[in-house]
Amino acid sequence: MLSTARPVAQLSQLREDRAVRVVVNDEKILLVRDGDTVRAYSADCPHAGGPLEEGALCHGKIICPWHKGTFDVATGNVLEPPPLMPLERYAIVVDGDDVMVTPEKLPGVTEPARTHEPHFAVIGAGAAGAAACAALRESGFTGRITLIGDEPHAPYDRTSLSKFVPSAEMAPEDVPPLLASDWFEQHGIERIVAKVARLDVPKRTVHFETGGELRYDTALLATGSVPKVPSIPGCELGGVHVLRHLDDAAAIVDALGEDVASAQVAILGSSFIGLETAAALRKRGVPVTVISRDTVPFARQFGERVGAMFRALHESHGVKFYLEAKVASLEGEEDNVHEVMLESGEHIAADIVLLGTGVAPATGFVEGLPLHKDGGVIVNAGMQAAPGLYAAGDIAVFPLYENEEPLRIEHWRVAQQHARIAAENMCGARNRYSGVPFFWTYHFGKNFEYLGHASEWDEMVIDGDLDRHQFVALYVKEGKVVAVLACERDMQTARLIEAMGRGPLSPTAALQIVRSDS
Repeated sequence: MLSTARPVAQLSQLREDRAVRVVVNDEKILLVRDGDTVRAYSADCPHAGGPLEEGALCHGKIICPWHKGTFDVATGNVLEPPPLMPLERYAIVVDGDDVMVTPEKLPGVTEPARTHEPHFAVIGAGAAGAAACAALRESGFTGRITLIGDEPHAPYDRTSLSKFVPSAEMAPEDVPPLLASDWFEQHGIERIVAKVARLDVPKRTVHFETGGELRYDTALLATGSVPKVPSIPGCELGGVHVLRHLDDAAAIVDALGEDVASAQVAILGSSFIGLETAAALRKRGVPVTVISRDTVPFARQFGERVGAMFRALHESHGVKFYLEAKVASLEGEEDNVHEVMLESGEHIAADIVLLGTGVAPATGFVEGLPLHKDGGVIVNAGMQAAPGLYAAGDIAVFPLYENEEPLRIEHWRVAQQHARIAAENMCGARNRYSGVPFFWTYHFGKNFEYLGHASEWDEMVIDGDLDRHQFVALYVKEGKVVAVLACERDMQTARLIEAMGRGPLSPTAALQIVRSDS
């Protein structure tokens, strides 16, 4: 028996479908029962600190309630992002009915010695790039890895830029990194901060704008998207912003200044970036006007009924909407924007304009590879685009469903899912993407989760109260749940995403999960 082990629970009281949190010497520890075996892991998700005991424990998986990161019950290893690191492990002893745990973390796996060959390049240092580097080392790759990105910052949590930075809940310099600051050095990842001018796919060579080139054996292309700047007169004026990078968020915060209530912000487009930023700005009391060609926000993604709910939520917090509106020009004085002119002749005061008008795949530098009509990179189910080249994230046109057209999904977590599959296959596996897409969108303290993907649906089944933002909405096509939108149902969505990953899910079965108290 371990001398430092402390009694923390009774085996007979531990359930196999519900993890339990205990605290030993200030260590927050998760107890997980699997038959007569009990395992102990760190209790908070390494991604954002989600309390794992409030998620799901089923079919050999621990699923985080917040962002649906998934871990292997038997090992604590990552099965699904956004966490990129495994759970910490603790030694445990079961003596009769007594469960005892030691508060000292067990050592991690010792990595094999590094080699110089082969050379893998990861082009793009965002969510997918970071996930790929972590998965390559996790898969046992010992060769050279070069991570290429055009931002000086190490990969960071881009989702914070629209959700928390504009509201001042998080300063730009506090946006969390995706991996510890010393992780890249410790794991032998070479970082190059440079803009890629040309990727010669047949010759497996990266050419940089500053000169020089880099040859590789296999590469992952994960460059994400670039904001679309509409061809509207005045977009070149000062005070007109996009929001894609950390420096963009910092520029918007600086432009607001100290007297935020006197600022007038116009957001062009009712995109997720646009409305999340609107909600964040209103938290600080900033006057916000949203101008969009859409009739209802998010109608294409969620349907008109749900879109109307989002509009009502924003309007109840003071956001003004001009819908079915077209912008004629941005007008300014002394090179700074001061108003938005609509084609209807209306003038909207604005000294800050955010362009939330969509994004395009960042693939203009790719040579020797046929691209999709929208600029995306066509990949197979293993995320391979060509010999020696894989692609992941916003740029990847991939087969989500059999017998349906490939598509692009611009979700942060999907990019990480892609990257893990690509990294495993770069190491010799033959895995296929079979994950359930997931993203979350945050508005006025409400977190809305979206599971799956529905381009179209036959009916929507709602459990709960849509207008009170306590609900699960099932999007059903041909008798199968293809997507779920939910608010304040974290544990149920953790169970739903696991069930959806196992195969077709009927509305009846989904509702049983939603309404289960077990």
